[in-house]
Amino acid sequence: MADFDFSQALGEARTKYESIAKALNVERLEARIKDLEVQASQPNLWDDVEHAQQVTSNLSAAQSQVKKLQALQSRLDDVEVLFELGQEEQDAGTIADARTEVGAIQTDLDAMEIETLMDGEYDERAAVVTIRSGAGGVDAADFAEMLMRMYLRWAERNGYKAKVMDTSYAEEAGIKSATFQVNAPYAYGRLSVEGGTHRLVRISPFDNQGRRQTSFAAVEVVPLVEETDHIDIPDTDIRVDTYCSSGPGGQGVNTTYSAVRITHLPTNIVVTMQDERSQIQNRAAAMAVLQSRLLVLRHEQEAKKKKELAGDIKASWGDQMRSYVLHPYQMVKDLRTGYETSQTQAVFDGDIDGFIDAGIRWRHEQRIHDDEESEDSRN
Repeated sequence: MADFDFSQALGEARTKYESIAKALNVERLEARIKDLEVQASQPNLWDDVEHAQQVTSNLSAAQSQVKKLQALQSRLDDVEVLFELGQEEQDAGTIADARTEVGAIQTDLDAMEIETLMDGEYDERAAVVTIRSGAGGVDAADFAEMLMRMYLRWAERNGYKAKVMDTSYAEEAGIKSATFQVNAPYAYGRLSVEGGTHRLVRISPFDNQGRRQTSFAAVEVVPLVEETDHIDIPDTDIRVDTYCSSGPGGQGVNTTYSAVRITHLPTNIVVTMQDERSQIQNRAAAMAVLQSRLLVLRHEQEAKKKKELAGDIKASWGDQMRSYVLHPYQMVKDLRTGYETSQTQAVFDGDIDGFIDAGIRWRHEQRIHDDEESEDSRN
């Protein structure tokens, strides 16, 4: 602690605070809160439950950001006074408390800084996540289910509402695919960095010879569409099939043709939905997911065209973005960011914020790099 420079640490914390406040645009944030408060006070707000939940959720998130900024400002002022008091009275305990607090403030500022880096077009939205098993047979199906549990536990740990919309079970164990929705502000901004191919290395519990097995699963993340997105899908562009829902339990949903499969013929995108008991509800949910995927596809095509015009055709994401190794050693490592941990069980229990935060910072740096290359190509 003898080498600790309190003034420097406090100065760095204040600089980061000012940067965050500028990025969040407090005046705009307060104006948004007023607008959301007006919407929330409308007597007919809850006539549309989904819209009402979105308004109240966005209002709570915006108010939380302002409160965090105000609290951090107060803590910065208070810790400076505390340190000066400790120096005046030559109280080592008070000085130590001030040093601990400024460190805690820096940690909280780092966490809040992540929010300012989620500035993509759809980052504020809820997320629709689809997990599919890949190469690796039954181990891959089991791995896909492990990933679904990991993300649902992550949502639970953070207090986010998650709803499983569709599950296709594999014959022996695990799942072929699953789709779920996470409703929280910036859910897409956070989870979008999880999109890509995930790889698991372990001793297979399904191999009677106890051999090591490598298996793969794909994670797709799209933003939840909103009415303002205007994704028109002509009826002639889709094929709708209905069938009996499947899954464990033998519930009532398994006895009627309530499940829906929609195929978008121009792109061959297929969406299945069976969570709801009503065929009408499943069709509406499937159309919403299809619109989300088409929205992302349109966005990717526009981005690809811009890169081609700029002379940059490199892919932004590799085919394999993270490895989970359970044998011969314990390690989870993100191959883009380099972030890693040996606490594999904690990761599968939903402790993935470190990976997500590192991914958001990496994505932000990639965007800056791409912008710089585009600027160079125009000059």
